[in-house]
Amino acid sequence: MLTIRDLSVEIRTGERTVRPITGVDLDLARGETLGIVGETGSGKSMTGLSIMGMLPSGSTITSGSIRFDGEELAGMDPHAYRALRGRRISMVFQDSLTALNPTQRVGDQVAEPLLLHGLARRSEALRRAEEMLALVGIPRPSERMRDYPHQLSGGMRQRVMIAMALIAEPDLLIADEPTTALDVTIQAEILELLGRLKEQLGMAMILVTHDMGVVARHADRVGVMYAGRLVETGPTRSLFRSTRHRYTRALLDSIPSLAQDRGLELFSIPGSPPDPAEMVPGCRFAPRCAAATERCRTERPPLEGDGGHVFACWNPVMGATAVAQRRALPLAHAVPASAEPRLEVVDLVQEHPVSGWAPKGRRRTVKAVSRVSFAVRAGETLGLVGESGCGKSSLGRMLVAMDRPTAGEVRLEGAKVSGVRRRELGARRAKLQMMFQDSGAALDPKMTIGTILREPLAIQGVGTPAERTERAIALLDSVGLGPSILERYPHELSGGQRQRIGLARALALDPDVLVADEPVSALDVSIRSQVLNLMRAQQRERGLSSVVISHDLAVIRYLSDRVGVMYLGKIVEVGATDDVYERPAHPYTAGLLAAVPIADPDAPAPAGAERVRGELPSPLDPPSGCRFRTRCPLATELCATVEPTLEAVGTGHDVACHFPLQPKTAEKVGVQTADADRTETEATA
Repeated sequence: MLTIRDLSVEIRTGERTVRPITGVDLDLARGETLGIVGETGSGKSMTGLSIMGMLPSGSTITSGSIRFDGEELAGMDPHAYRALRGRRISMVFQDSLTALNPTQRVGDQVAEPLLLHGLARRSEALRRAEEMLALVGIPRPSERMRDYPHQLSGGMRQRVMIAMALIAEPDLLIADEPTTALDVTIQAEILELLGRLKEQLGMAMILVTHDMGVVARHADRVGVMYAGRLVETGPTRSLFRSTRHRYTRALLDSIPSLAQDRGLELFSIPGSPPDPAEMVPGCRFAPRCAAATERCRTERPPLEGDGGHVFACWNPVMGATAVAQRRALPLAHAVPASAEPRLEVVDLVQEHPVSGWAPKGRRRTVKAVSRVSFAVRAGETLGLVGESGCGKSSLGRMLVAMDRPTAGEVRLEGAKVSGVRRRELGARRAKLQMMFQDSGAALDPKMTIGTILREPLAIQGVGTPAERTERAIALLDSVGLGPSILERYPHELSGGQRQRIGLARALALDPDVLVADEPVSALDVSIRSQVLNLMRAQQRERGLSSVVISHDLAVIRYLSDRVGVMYLGKIVEVGATDDVYERPAHPYTAGLLAAVPIADPDAPAPAGAERVRGELPSPLDPPSGCRFRTRCPLATELCATVEPTLEAVGTGHDVACHFPLQPKTAEKVGVQTADADRTETEATA
């Protein structure tokens, strides 16, 4: 269906000429799914945009051919392209919030392709749009037709994007990072949906992603791109089982997994990709490859191989077991169980009033956090996991006093942090710092890096200007950056470098507690490993107490000593990380673990676990009793009437569930059973 030969693209920006794609060859058969993986800037998305005829301003296809069903697309007249785009070739974009029109109702946007291509009248188009919303799994589609994009969750918006892309039943779908910003449960549902619709419509699909676990389960073939070129491509099982290119092997080795040994540092690819404006002779991966020879640096390797598995490497990996060596980490300071808590959270509540109609005498509120309590000891790291909307980030902002709780307290070393006067809060904030998810938005674009690092020191009156500069240089060194960075601005740095600056700024005042909110979710797998290793090193060296917030369960396992699982504003399970991961007691925890994509096409699903399905209920009106009951396969009438409390299922391992997957401790089993029997009898009566 699709044949690309020697495709090259240039972008002219002022005096620079950037070459994001250089000599790409691709083939795609009817009904096939091709996964394209690689780091940011490797040319994955640009390849998809080239096929769609949607290259950014200033871009041109300088050479090569794109043939779709025998028709040449490169250089096609824009009017002819419009007749093809949306009708026979469609695209699902990465960021559904910016890809959808915020001023247009969902139903009108989904119906639009049918109207633009003259495939249906308006009434028929709207009827088919409603059917399409139902097909992609959106509940109450007739109601959602009247909604605007901002009224939907991230998962729902992504489903709307898929419905809009598929309503004209195209022959080819390009899905560009369709699940990157989604929770693991929604990600699994979206990918399952795409696969099912692909089979129903008989279309081909290009799945662009940097998640090797996604392509392992959902692609027939995989293409690996690096610095604008394809370096390896082949059937999925062959590529994962008999990896040949050193870059592909390095990507696989960089992935943190649920089975990761916390005593070993994560492997990370040294260096960074070449500047796309530079013409690099030989293999572009050679500067970062430990096996590179002089031939690699001077002579470009061709794509060669057999059985459809081809690779461009002069010194390929020989054998499927050739994995990277990982250094053992120094032993972390053991946290005694009797140690006093450094950070305490007591019955924390946060509710936001919202505007709109409500019954007389009632106020509509978003119940973001509902009576959460926990403690973090000196040198300990607590991980918080859960889906978007479960209250993790709201809780994190209250921990550092960026938001005030509706009720409850946050204490640092026994002293209140929440609800104190501004002057007192300023002094305590020095010991309580936060690392934000979006480092680009968290750093002032008008400040140099030196000014950003000196600012907290100046606010707290620490040292002279010269001493602050020395401190800034020392901070840069501690996060693996040189002093030349001081005079640069945030936009001049890569995403990984900005995240390191965010960590350095958080550490500037030697805090006792660090709250990290999704610290690596926006980073490539190789850069992610570097930042995670750095965070572990700082935890060990400084004795930091940390609260790490993430929906990536592998990241939480690597960083955390204990883990708390949140659902709709409540902690439903908490315990030692290894205990919770190996013996999950709450059906929600087990469902999250079952949905994690594994970078192995032959990996079996977790035994006895059922993936969490359905949408998260609205925090405006959470379910009665157990809040998870509307999505729980074990729910009974008891779950609807009685809210479960945290009960022990092991030493330091508690779960809030009437029917836990692990037996409760002996001293509480009898009490719980008697209470359950009595409550169920009362409910029946």
